[in-house]
Amino acid sequence: MRAKPRKSPTFHLERFRKAKLFVISAPSGSGKTTLCNKLLKDDLALARSVSMTTRPPRPGEKDGTDYHFVSEKYFKDTIKKNGFLEYEENFGYLYGTPKAFIEKSLGKGRDVLLSIDVKGAMKVRGEYPDESVFIFIIPPSVKTLKKRLQSRRSEDGEAISTRLKLAKKEMAYKKRYDYTVINDRLGAAYKKLKAIIVSELNLRRERRCKSST
Repeated sequence: MRAKPRKSPTFHLERFRKAKLFVISAPSGSGKTTLCNKLLKDDLALARSVSMTTRPPRPGEKDGTDYHFVSEKYFKDTIKKNGFLEYEENFGYLYGTPKAFIEKSLGKGRDVLLSIDVKGAMKVRGEYPDESVFIFIIPPSVKTLKKRLQSRRSEDGEAISTRLKLAKKEMAYKKRYDYTVINDRLGAAYKKLKAIIVSELNLRRERRCKSST
């Protein structure tokens, strides 16, 4: 009697080939944007998901790079077309993650870097529970965060106070993230952040090798 052929490991290999979605959140002023830009300039081959927003650009921000700056009508039309993976309203403006780019990138096996707030991150967890890695960036203290917000000189005292109140609420979510990085010194914070991402990518490769043997 002939032995039954071994089942192909294709299913398991496919599961471990899945690209990673690195979701990074932080209170405003924690240095998230700077750290993400450094990641994208490094040799990690991460695709950047650019969020869409109805707020006006800040000095130095570029459309299509920092955000897709759109009208409220365009944003709401995109909602009707089910074009967002998630969207939220913050400080009177709408912010959303375009769905098509995420789906296309992950479908091609390309790792994606997604920078969004905590509410959006929790929604992404529901959509991509297996592919996502959640990293939370925090300042060394609320006092330091206040100084950083003041140094931007883009908002008045009342707006900064509102952001600080929100920051305290957001930091309560850090326990729901896989990793936390304290951004006290930029160089050290970046080194830790990159190490997390490299470790996750290596873990995927190790699982792939084990499942193929």
